[in-house]
Amino acid sequence: MDVTLNRRQALVLVGAAATLSAHAAGADLRIGYQKSSVNLMVVRERKLLESRLPGVATKWVEFPAGPQILEALAVGSLDFGFTGDTPPVFAQAAGKDIWYAGLEPPKPASSAILVPSDSRIRTLADLKGRRVGFQKGSSAHFLVVRAVQKGGLQWSDITPVTLTPSDARAAFERGALDAWGIWDPYYAAAEIDGRARVLSTGVGLTSNNSYYLASRALTRDARTLKALFDSLSEADAWVKSNRSETAHFLAVESGLPLSTTIRFLERRTAGPVTRLKDADIADQQRVADTFAQLGLIPHPVRVADAVLKA
Repeated sequence: MDVTLNRRQALVLVGAAATLSAHAAGADLRIGYQKSSVNLMVVRERKLLESRLPGVATKWVEFPAGPQILEALAVGSLDFGFTGDTPPVFAQAAGKDIWYAGLEPPKPASSAILVPSDSRIRTLADLKGRRVGFQKGSSAHFLVVRAVQKGGLQWSDITPVTLTPSDARAAFERGALDAWGIWDPYYAAAEIDGRARVLSTGVGLTSNNSYYLASRALTRDARTLKALFDSLSEADAWVKSNRSETAHFLAVESGLPLSTTIRFLERRTAGPVTRLKDADIADQQRVADTFAQLGLIPHPVRVADAVLKA
């Protein structure tokens, strides 16, 4: 009996080991990105993962925003993805099995509340009674929340209009929105074409942190995570030294005008990918607490419970 149990235990251990090393063994690595995911796009273009993960096929999938990336991650369609600060809060509050694996430096200047160029809205307080568009559960959602607070208003003082970035821009341009919370490169595109005026950037409102999220299975694969973070940091350094080439590449890949990608990169904060430190977790907890206090998520969440420990 003891021998049989030992054999069964051995089989279980072998099976577990096979699961944990699935990516190293050559299973597809599925990565979700969006138009703001500069480093991921450079990693893909320059094939920075190939030498670090020989034999691993990488599948790249573009999404319009972070909430869609985390939904795909939660249902097992992705292994790794890039989002702003708010999507992980909504995902965690909904009981999704997602994990904070790393983050980039804050980018508060890379998001803004925009109004039409001829708008009478001049201050954040002027948003009272206005239709304000944003992608629900995105970093722009928190940006709008903070803008309302800084303007001395209540959330009930505005009419939230939740739209994807492309739908929001169309609504903004036809006059169906009085203001629009958005991030780069959509922000840069609207700003450059002259139809939008910046009411406020994210500076003084939000850190606008960018996170890398992983599936539970990937959190157990230290080799693949290290390869991802090393590649992302290498990509970031390359972008910093090759901004013009990067702008041209992004314009081709995204279909955006070159002037837009140049503006996007000009205000983008560079820096390597790091694991979350206590201060980062505390900053993200403030985001989560704000949504909970307003009743915009079903219950409070403890961010630290979903953070991959170094």
